[in-house]
Amino acid sequence: MADKLTPQQRSANMARIRAKDTKPEMLVRRMVHGMGFRYRLHRKDLPGKPDLVFGPRRKVIFVHGCFWHLHACRDGRIPASRRDYWAPKLQRNAERDAEHLAALRAAGWQVLIVWECETKDLAALQSRLAEFLETEE
Repeated sequence: MADKLTPQQRSANMARIRAKDTKPEMLVRRMVHGMGFRYRLHRKDLPGKPDLVFGPRRKVIFVHGCFWHLHACRDGRIPASRRDYWAPKLQRNAERDAEHLAALRAAGWQVLIVWECETKDLAALQSRLAEFLETEE
């Protein structure tokens, strides 16, 4: 069983979790830049403030953490403890993601979501990014 953390330790851990410049996001940014694509970061005028925005192409990329955005992988599960707290919080994140996705698509943007677990297979990730960014639609 995992070590129990005091409320202060748990708070310190949670305070270190970032919304921007996460390891998976930085990896995707470096990969896309290395492929020769240029982008803007976190445009506030777009729904959900996408992580990478390719304005002239009308394409955006979100890099989602599996836990925070309830991905279907092993890491996207709701914690067993304090389900009454975590379930609504994480469900609302997923609902908000769907709202942002719908709004972007309605405005004519193409959207790619890269999940944190997908950053472990770099070759597959690079292929997926290239396919998304190089296709004209």
